[in-house]
Amino acid sequence: MKIAIDARFYNESGIGRYLRNLISALQIVDKQSLRSKDLKKNQFFILLLPKDFENFKATANFKKVLAPFKWYGFAEQYKLPILLNQLNLDLVHYPHFNVPIFYKGKFVVTIHDLIHQHHVMNKASTLDPFTYKIKQFGYRKAFKYAVKNSSQIIVPSNFVKRGLQDEWKISIDKITITQEAVDYQILEIGKKIKREKILAILQKFNISTPFLFYVGNAHPHKNIERLIRVFQRLRNKFKNLKLVLSGTDNYFWQRIKNEYKQEGIIYTGFISDEELVAFYKSTQAFILPSLEEGFGIPILEAMSLGCLVVSSDAGSLKEVGGEAALYFNPLSEEEMFDKITKALNNPSLRKSLIEKGKKRAGLFSWEKMARQTLEVYQACQ
Repeated sequence: MKIAIDARFYNESGIGRYLRNLISALQIVDKQSLRSKDLKKNQFFILLLPKDFENFKATANFKKVLAPFKWYGFAEQYKLPILLNQLNLDLVHYPHFNVPIFYKGKFVVTIHDLIHQHHVMNKASTLDPFTYKIKQFGYRKAFKYAVKNSSQIIVPSNFVKRGLQDEWKISIDKITITQEAVDYQILEIGKKIKREKILAILQKFNISTPFLFYVGNAHPHKNIERLIRVFQRLRNKFKNLKLVLSGTDNYFWQRIKNEYKQEGIIYTGFISDEELVAFYKSTQAFILPSLEEGFGIPILEAMSLGCLVVSSDAGSLKEVGGEAALYFNPLSEEEMFDKITKALNNPSLRKSLIEKGKKRAGLFSWEKMARQTLEVYQACQ
């Protein structure tokens, strides 16, 4: 097969991390399977924006293709299909629902979550209410086209699969779960980072232990404000406890920072992978308070690095963390408070959950995910 992977999100967070690891894992699986007739038939075209084109290392039957069309724009809908037709493809894999409607060839789409559909609120946007409604209408139309017209749909969890079945009436035969894993680079940094480097990173941000840690964006469904209110209560019990909040410093984080300036809260803004590893390895607990997640890679990141996880029980999070985390109802500040207190007060429980977490993270593999993705491609022949 001649397969294109739309990798225009390649160096973004979220979908970009998915793409980088999927493509790396496909290349690894390719090398491991040289005697496989099916795999040798496949030729991969990796579509990249100009900013990523030069740095991408193509190998064997992986060819990089310049696709200078920004997502969600005019060129994506009208010019990208022309490029795809020129490649004479058997299949295109889109890692997101922004599918060009004028391309009529076969395609697979990855649906990472249903958050856009479940959490519609003006607070989630910087747009005025009228423009926001128009944007949401456009998202819904694009999403519907992607899931209805795709040959196959890839999802990261049973939670997303059930949502597509129940809410969008998608046939179970059309949906395949390919669970994600911990970024290769984070695992490598975790093996190599020295204690001195970790201490230097903490000093850079003026962080002292003990502290709780969250990393991600600050959109409303991430439930950061409840976490902060719970932390304010925890400070009455644990006087020196701090809360470290990390994520790219945009409108949503600015709004949180302006509203919550209490002592003990440290806003780091964007952090590198090395800084991320240092925080995971130093924190008393990683807290994920989300109202919904389609998968929850940070849970596995934390577990793989020996960090205790205290998580919301919403969406796919229990599916990912299994019995290796403490869970709370994200709408209950009381329950969140109790579970974090339990994590801080019980050394034997901490030790047990950390050991379980390391084993749990080891069950997830990008190579396994790549093999499952190849099977999805073959099913489209």
